[in-house]
Amino acid sequence: MSNNTRIGGLKKPLAVVLAIAFILLVWQLVALTLPDFLMPGILPVLERLSESIRSGEFYSGLAGSLARLGTGYGIALICGIAFGLLAASLNFFREVLRNVIVILQSLPSIAWVPLFLIIWGFGNKPMIVVVALAAFFPAALSVMNATESVHKVHISAARVMGASRWGLVRRVYLPAVMPELITGAQLAFGNAWRALISVEMLVDFGKGLGRSLSFSGDTGDMTGVMANILVIAILAALIDQLILERIKHRLLRYQYV
Repeated sequence: MSNNTRIGGLKKPLAVVLAIAFILLVWQLVALTLPDFLMPGILPVLERLSESIRSGEFYSGLAGSLARLGTGYGIALICGIAFGLLAASLNFFREVLRNVIVILQSLPSIAWVPLFLIIWGFGNKPMIVVVALAAFFPAALSVMNATESVHKVHISAARVMGASRWGLVRRVYLPAVMPELITGAQLAFGNAWRALISVEMLVDFGKGLGRSLSFSGDTGDMTGVMANILVIAILAALIDQLILERIKHRLLRYQYV
């Protein structure tokens, strides 16, 4: 990829600052046109957020959400990568799995909640499974699509050198799909995060950011609603930029030289 397609130096952080400033400006303009009980301004929300951060309730909810996210997202990545790479060496299985994903990913992940609640009851398990399902589809699909672009000459050469099926997966397919895998992992994180907040809002169990947002909405506390939305947005951006982007840069160093 050519270097002129990427921005560097101070331009990238400047773009982030300008994006945040634009969002805050629109928020404040909307707040000026509506009553405070419908849309609070930035300062009241920041004051509420400051109060929440000093309380233990905030951190227990944050810990609950991150635990569900980490478990569900981790399961989805492991299964998605495994199934995607397995499909690389089994053409018929790849077509079956692709059709399964195409059919099931059209369903909103939240639609599975009633079924999982009936099977497992209220608890962390149905929420984790919903998060895992939401993240599994883009992870597996990105790996499967990437395996189709692997050059046949590389596969043939590996077979001539005596590579087993597992050797093909480990030495040919896995390095070749790494860029698409990282992109798929980031897409999977977005799906997982949205599914987590949605399912926490719907399932009245435990503590979490989604449940806190739902409670604020039920009680008509719009300052609390906006404070929770702000936390959810900031946390998602931090995870994506500070963790996933750094992993991407580390694994794909050659693209950033």
